[in-house]
Amino acid sequence: MSDAPIPFDPSTFLAHSGLGRTIMHFRKGESIFTQGDIGDSIFYLQSGKTRLIIVSSIGKQATLAILGTGDFIGEECLPPGIQLFISSATALTDCTLLRIRRNEMVRVLAEEHSMSDFFVAYLLERTGRIQADLIDQLFNSTEKRLARALLNMANFGKNRDPADSVPKISQEALASLIGCTRSRVNVLMNRFRDAGHIEYNGRIKVNSSLLRVILDDKDHPVRRKTVPSMRGRAAKIAPAL
Repeated sequence: MSDAPIPFDPSTFLAHSGLGRTIMHFRKGESIFTQGDIGDSIFYLQSGKTRLIIVSSIGKQATLAILGTGDFIGEECLPPGIQLFISSATALTDCTLLRIRRNEMVRVLAEEHSMSDFFVAYLLERTGRIQADLIDQLFNSTEKRLARALLNMANFGKNRDPADSVPKISQEALASLIGCTRSRVNVLMNRFRDAGHIEYNGRIKVNSSLLRVILDDKDHPVRRKTVPSMRGRAAKIAPAL
């Protein structure tokens, strides 16, 4: 029999508890960590959805992101030195997470090339999502931003954790996520429901027809006046989920 070592498998590492790794379960609404806590661990979301929230020094709250299965949370704690979590993470649904101690994650990234390749690929994908969110905020109407946020939360166009329903989330949270007012979100949600793009009765069910909203190429009048040279490029990039 061969005594060759078993190749390191990132998916196995992230699926099971072990040295420096603990599987944790959180109920909907429970806090995973709080802004300003010492970042001694990084979390991998095995199932469920979480909400990242940041609070300013004057108490203003904003939603940074809604993360789902396959996402890492708290990766900002990995650089050398004492690092603090820059946001708070709360379970938006019942969640299962793998808590990985910071020193164990740093060791594995240094010693296992397959894990570092996996993690770098994830960070590049995450950066792409953040850039797409920024483009969305800069160039798209509130209507398109809300449609994109709902489609993302329902995992349209993604291979992982496919679903057509969105975890229960308040209109205030949706408003802070896309940068508008709660009253504007209410108007748009009713418009989407009347058009048959969503079913909205406490819990939100997203229909594929909502894609038409973000694929509509009609230019916003402000965009047409202020950034004519960017219009074609933005139209190609912004609809991407």
